[in-house]
Amino acid sequence: MADEDELRRRLTSEQYRVTRGGGTERAFSGPHVGETRPGLYVCVVCGAPLFRSEEKYDSGSGWPSFRAPVAREMIEERDDTGYGMVRTEIRCAACESHLGHVFEDGPPPSGLRYCVNGNSLTLLPDGSDHA
Repeated sequence: MADEDELRRRLTSEQYRVTRGGGTERAFSGPHVGETRPGLYVCVVCGAPLFRSEEKYDSGSGWPSFRAPVAREMIEERDDTGYGMVRTEIRCAACESHLGHVFEDGPPPSGLRYCVNGNSLTLLPDGSDHA
């Protein structure tokens, strides 16, 4: 993986703040909230495949939300007790970039809501040269 100086040059300041600093973008401010194109969402830092568009849904939360990742092993979970809350943080298992959090209030069949900062993702649309 690239070193931190290279990442600071390659990523936008918001992408870097979110993924490397564990930040959270404001609701409805990041990319991909209203995105409906079919494709694969990959980690903006390392390109690891994380979520398919078929698992994305409108949770009304203001962040892209998914029922499940591409593969369970692509997501690392960590306890997050910051801000007086108990949550489960999710990170890219390949590069440890902060993605968001997972909650147990999602739709069937998983009952999970992977609430992801749009700045941590890149969409590779189906049929594109990158997909």
